[in-house]
Amino acid sequence: MKVLVTGAGGFIGDHLVRLLLAEGRIGGRPIDTLVALDHRLQQNDGVLAIEGDLASRAVHQRIAELAPDLCFHLAAVPGGAAEADPLLSRRVNLDATLDLFQTLAGRAPGGRPPVVVYASTIAVYGSALPDPVTPTTPLRPPMVYGAHKLACEILLADFTRRGLLDGRALRLPGIVARPRAPSGLASAFMSELMHALAAGEPFTCPVGPEATAWWMSARRCAQNLVHAAGMEVAGPDAATAGRAWPLPVLRLSIAQVVRTLAQVHGVEGERLVRYAPQPAVEAVFGRYPALDDRAARALGLRDDGTPQALVRRALEPDFRDPDAAAPAWA
Repeated sequence: MKVLVTGAGGFIGDHLVRLLLAEGRIGGRPIDTLVALDHRLQQNDGVLAIEGDLASRAVHQRIAELAPDLCFHLAAVPGGAAEADPLLSRRVNLDATLDLFQTLAGRAPGGRPPVVVYASTIAVYGSALPDPVTPTTPLRPPMVYGAHKLACEILLADFTRRGLLDGRALRLPGIVARPRAPSGLASAFMSELMHALAAGEPFTCPVGPEATAWWMSARRCAQNLVHAAGMEVAGPDAATAGRAWPLPVLRLSIAQVVRTLAQVHGVEGERLVRYAPQPAVEAVFGRYPALDDRAARALGLRDDGTPQALVRRALEPDFRDPDAAAPAWA
């Protein structure tokens, strides 16, 4: 099987590529060729690198020649950066993504359509959400990033309906802990909080202690992406359904995360954190209600299990995953 990962040089992409190299197969099928695509990539044994712009014709020609059986599409301009430059977001998050779908679909007639696992976002829901959020909750993205992601979800489902692709869109929550560097993500404070307390450093939080968010470690996110590629989407309307699922999450308050970090890392979390709520940030990233993720769980997608496991997976590179001794997704 030939596998393509776009955005492979990014935070989640790096975790995904390392997981694919370690496992060597997806859904029982061995990976014969693993291709990483991004503007800049580190050399990695066992990985074929394509460095370039996803909007480039030359890159699309290479993708067409590769004819991947599976594509994980992670490349995107992140939320804050997309809002600051809507035209850039359109070029990358919308136009280049749709061009990618069309390029991949070019090999479908007469054969098995390529599987596309698309990294969408919970930003498609918007703010002032009902409690709980359900599969029938109206999607009203309040930012350019979410609007472009939702448009691509809809069009990926249409490619699937026409038998050109086998699309699976996953709505990613706050993924932690991103490196301590500018990311263009308005939710980056979630990762910065983890890094600061793990290092015993003070942190000023832009949301209050009771603010709630949906959390997932990058390691668990990568595992979910791999599982989504091989999962059976059954049912009489499987080809025409929305083909988009929110990932199962841990819904935790900032106070819960601070207490967990204090416990795991032996620091005085409450002393280190100062709260300076910013209404605009808290309105979007601090009011997440319960999430009805039963459909995703029925397909085998999972959260991190406990706050302690979330923190350890997010921050400890040598942390032994409690699932490691059992078959994946058992």
